[in-house]
Amino acid sequence: MTDTLTQLFIGGAWVDAVDGATLPVDDPATGEIIAHVADAGPKDARLAEEAAVEAQQEWARTAPRARSEILRRAYEIILERTDELAHLMTAEMGKPLAEARGEVAYAAEFFRWFSEEAVRIEGGAGVLPDGRNRMVLSRRPVGPCLLITPWNFPLAMGTRKIGPAIAAGCTMILKPAPQTPLSSLALAGILKEAGLPDGVLNVVTTSRAGEVVEPLLRGGKIRKLSFTGSTGVGRLLLAQCADTVVRTSMELGGNAPFVVFEDADLDKAVDGAMVAKMRNMGEACTAANRFFVHSSVAEEFGRRLAERMGSLVVGPGTRDGVDVGPLIDANGRAKVEELVADAVQRGAEVLVGGHTPQGPGCFYPPTVLADVDPGSRLMDTEIFGPVAAILTFEDEDEVVGRANDTPWGLVGYLFTEGLDRALRVSERLEVGMVGLNTGLVSNPAAPFGGVKQSGLGREGGRVGIDEFLEYQYLAVPVS
Repeated sequence: MTDTLTQLFIGGAWVDAVDGATLPVDDPATGEIIAHVADAGPKDARLAEEAAVEAQQEWARTAPRARSEILRRAYEIILERTDELAHLMTAEMGKPLAEARGEVAYAAEFFRWFSEEAVRIEGGAGVLPDGRNRMVLSRRPVGPCLLITPWNFPLAMGTRKIGPAIAAGCTMILKPAPQTPLSSLALAGILKEAGLPDGVLNVVTTSRAGEVVEPLLRGGKIRKLSFTGSTGVGRLLLAQCADTVVRTSMELGGNAPFVVFEDADLDKAVDGAMVAKMRNMGEACTAANRFFVHSSVAEEFGRRLAERMGSLVVGPGTRDGVDVGPLIDANGRAKVEELVADAVQRGAEVLVGGHTPQGPGCFYPPTVLADVDPGSRLMDTEIFGPVAAILTFEDEDEVVGRANDTPWGLVGYLFTEGLDRALRVSERLEVGMVGLNTGLVSNPAAPFGGVKQSGLGREGGRVGIDEFLEYQYLAVPVS
């Protein structure tokens, strides 16, 4: 893999879009176009669907060990090409190289994890309570899948969906975000090299998502949708899945509370805040959005956090010593600017940052706001940028109520040294995941997902493969 792959990957072959269309891929640090990739339309989507459907039956019969070994080989190739993949990722979405290398390792781990799960798909057997029949349970692949991934973790979100689909015996069409198609195309090349049969994975890059996705979901041949993205788009896709009752997994938006009690270890809390807020420049659905800090420690916490945030170096991700790269595009930066301006207008104090730098690129400085008005827009909007908004609270019931006062429920962060309080508040938070005295919850071995409007289903962990499997029950009369 020495050249950047830019064509569609359909039926094991690299092909141009039927109408010859291409879309540009920009470097958000400079605004320069780094590549043009094929821009698929409805005809290309149908070809990808045909390839996935044609390959499904034979792929489902493939031995679990064979599927496992393909994933294991792909895992090893990804690690061998860490630097190459990291540079590609940094070029198309901006994260610093050190963070991009971390994502490569994280992405590879999903393939290793699901290579192990592929050989552990189990059913069951037993006599039913009435004694008339024996019950034999088997697990079957759900069938051809449509996988839609976001731009913020372009490699890891691909492996997190592709890994369990391959392990379960499903074929698939992957539609990556138009801002970051290069990592997904590189991943397809690696899987082909690892021995994945033609047609099992098809990659369709497009700027015409509506024209490509809706016919696939309404056509009756796609049996599974796995989507990571905004809640608004998720609702639209759920409606499109209804007519043909497509099975869905949805990893949607977040509005994560970060709660610091008066007995918290502030060193841990600030360290955790830096991870929970600044991973991927804050462009993560798990990013801490609302910082609720007990009034007795709020001033000290804000001072320490501002000092740490202010020391971060902002610049192009390829430059040595850079901690914070650009946001994904001009629209992403404009959204952050508007949210900060609204909060300041409502009385928030800027402890650090808060001003857009001059020059090229979509950069925004790490920013800490104190005394944020609860009515500020960033309290109920996913910021997706390097902005920490601090509010104060007085007691446990108050902060739990405010933390839960949101339609979203992906993750929450809790800092306290009291065991009883830690367990009690964790149980009361309406979220799918809790970081207790830590700012990092994501791990391939743990189930990832949320409640309420943050999504449906789980990715990763022992249950991640279940999203791609169906049960079949066989009744056998007892003679």
